[in-house]
Amino acid sequence: MNAAVTAARLGAPTAFVGRISTDEHGDAIWDFLLASGVTLAAAQRGPEPTARAIVELSPDPVFRFEGEGTADASMTDLDLAPLGPGPHLLHGGTLGIFRGSTAEVLARLIEAHEGIVSFDPNVRPQIIDDRARWFRYADRWIDRADLVKGSDEDFGWMGLGPAELLDRGVVAVLRTLGGDGVELHRVNEAVRHVLAPAVEVVDAVGAGDAICGSVLVGLWERDITDRTALAALDDAAWDVLLAFAVEVAAITVGRPGADPPYRSDVPV
Repeated sequence: MNAAVTAARLGAPTAFVGRISTDEHGDAIWDFLLASGVTLAAAQRGPEPTARAIVELSPDPVFRFEGEGTADASMTDLDLAPLGPGPHLLHGGTLGIFRGSTAEVLARLIEAHEGIVSFDPNVRPQIIDDRARWFRYADRWIDRADLVKGSDEDFGWMGLGPAELLDRGVVAVLRTLGGDGVELHRVNEAVRHVLAPAVEVVDAVGAGDAICGSVLVGLWERDITDRTALAALDDAAWDVLLAFAVEVAAITVGRPGADPPYRSDVPV
């Protein structure tokens, strides 16, 4: 959702595909997406509750996740017809790829998808109670992905780094480095490193999503919609894409919450 909001606010036609609860939290999510310009023509509503991550701060921080039988994990089908013929740039990751019936629906979607597939594992170890199940679905995403974004924490938990992902057929891997920017890894090409601007971090939530959303906007603007075109993208174009992405992420981390900027807010 954060990646979709980023892309929409930056001016790309963007849809969110998922199941959102009809409870009050779901209403807030639905309204937030619409207010950000995200199309919901292929999204679903359902009576299942909204998944919640709860942090109790006293006396010591305690995290718990309430995600049993929630709307986001309860998709049983999916119809992209309301979005038109495409080719679409499809991005996914985090909890949706392995939880409930949604995991199989999304895995089948990407395996039949003809456009670019972007994957951000965004691993949450405290929520993953079945590592084998996670990999059963993540492997299907990796085997289909053209673009993968991850942090060192993601790669370490997975036991897969940029080199291994490229060996499995991924065209480009983005390694995020926090305040140090982002690296681009490709087969038989030198690693490229784009530095992030120095900013005061208010809230790091949504920084990786801002990177993903802004890179996908850059690909859309250049009409890069398939694997062949992505592989042909040259160094100069990637440098521009990533410089824009780190600017968007820098603005996002300077605000509380996952609140990516609109295009008019970005200086490059």
